Amino acid sequence: MPAVTDFEPGLDWARAQDRADALAAFRGEFCLPPHGDGEQIYLCGNSLGLMPHATRQALADELDDWSRLAVEAHFRGRHPWMPYHGFVREHLAELVGALETEVVAMNSLSVNLHLMLVSFYRPTAQRPAILLEKRAFPSDRYALESQVRFHGFDPAQALIELDGDEANGTISLAAIERALHEHGERIALVLLPGVQYLTGQVFDLAAIVRLAHAKGCLVGFDLAHAVGNVPVDLHDSGCDFAVWCHYKYVNSGPGAVAGCFVHERHAHSERRPRFAGWWGHDQATRFQMGPDFHPTPGADGWQLSNPPILALAPLRVSLEIFHRAGIARLRQKSLALTGYLARLIEHAVPDVLDVLTPAEPQRRGSQLSLRVKGPRDAGRALFEHLSREGIVGDWREPDVIRVAPTALYNRYEDAARFVDAVDRWRAARR
Repeated sequence: MPAVTDFEPGLDWARAQDRADALAAFRGEFCLPPHGDGEQIYLCGNSLGLMPHATRQALADELDDWSRLAVEAHFRGRHPWMPYHGFVREHLAELVGALETEVVAMNSLSVNLHLMLVSFYRPTAQRPAILLEKRAFPSDRYALESQVRFHGFDPAQALIELDGDEANGTISLAAIERALHEHGERIALVLLPGVQYLTGQVFDLAAIVRLAHAKGCLVGFDLAHAVGNVPVDLHDSGCDFAVWCHYKYVNSGPGAVAGCFVHERHAHSERRPRFAGWWGHDQATRFQMGPDFHPTPGADGWQLSNPPILALAPLRVSLEIFHRAGIARLRQKSLALTGYLARLIEHAVPDVLDVLTPAEPQRRGSQLSLRVKGPRDAGRALFEHLSREGIVGDWREPDVIRVAPTALYNRYEDAARFVDAVDRWRAARR
C-alpha cells in the first residue's frame, strides 16, 4: 500500500490506488446499496457491515435442509446442525488471535458480557470495584452497574470511571496506569473497549493487561468495534475474557450472533461460578441427561443453548471471507486508507472538520470521528447533506459524525468523494 505521505488530492490519484489494491476484488463480494443510478458511498461498516452476496445462498441452504430433512438435518444436512458452531471456530480463532478452544459464537454481546461478569466479577468488601471508561457504550455501563447492585454494592463507590485526559477526549495509557496505581487494591475487574465507539481510539490490550494483572485485577474487553477492524491477538494479550458482536466489521447481519473469548488458563476451572446451560455441558456426556453440570473445557463451557443455525450461517460466510483476505493484509490497507482520508481532510477541508480520532496510526482503526467546526446545527446540516448525496456514515450525539472506510469493500475513491462532498457543502454555505 502507498504511504499516505505520498498522496495527491483528486480522483485520479485515488483511482490509481484502487487499481493497485491487492484486496480490491473483495468489494465485489458485497451488496452495495443503490443510490440514484449508482451506488452509495457506504462508510458505516462500524455500525452495520454490508451483506456478502454468499449470505443469501447460505441461508437458503439451511432453510432447504430444514424443509427436506427436518430434525435429521442435525446430522445429515450440508452443514449438519449438531456440530454447526464448530464450523466457525477455526476462522473465528484466527480472526481474534486465539486458540480454537478459547472462542465460541453464541448469544448477543450484552448477554455474553453478563455471563462473563458472573464468572469474572467476584467482588469482595476489599475489592468491590470495576474500572471502566467514563464514556463507555451505554449497554456496558448498564450491565456493569446492574452487576454491582446485584452483588450488594453501591455503583457510586464501586464504578471507577476513566475520563479522557487527552485532546478530543481520548484516554492515554498513562491515565490507565495512574488509575490502577491509585485504586488497584480496590479493583476486582478492568473492563475497557478494544476500540472506543465514539472517538475511534484503539487501546493497547496487552499493555492494559500487564498493568492490571500486576495489581491483582482481572481484565475483560468489549471488542464490538475492534473485531474485524484491527488485530486483537487475544491469547497473547493475556486478558481473562472478551466479548464482541459480529454485525459491524464482521458483516454477519443485524443482531448477529456474538462472540466470546475465555483464556485457556480458565479452561478447566470448574470452581469459577457461572450460569450453566445444557449446551455448555461436557459434550462426551451431554446426552446422558444427568442432573449434575460438568462444563465442556474452554469457552464452549459457557454456552447455554443449542446454536442458532440461521444466525451462524452468515457468520460462517463472513469468516471465510476474512480468512481469504487475512486480518494482517486488511490492517495494512486500513492504515493506508484511513490515513489517506485523514490527510485529505487536513489538506482540503481543515476549516470545516476536526478529526477526534488519534493521529497516530497505531491508535486508530478504520473509523474516523469528525466534529464540524461550529455549532451542533452545522454538524447536523453537513450530515444531512452527505445523506442526500448518498454518503452513509452515522451521527452520535451530541455532535460527532463517524465514518469508517472499511478495508474489505471501501475504496480510496470513496474517501475522495466524501471530502469532495464536504467541500461542496462548505462552498454552498458561503
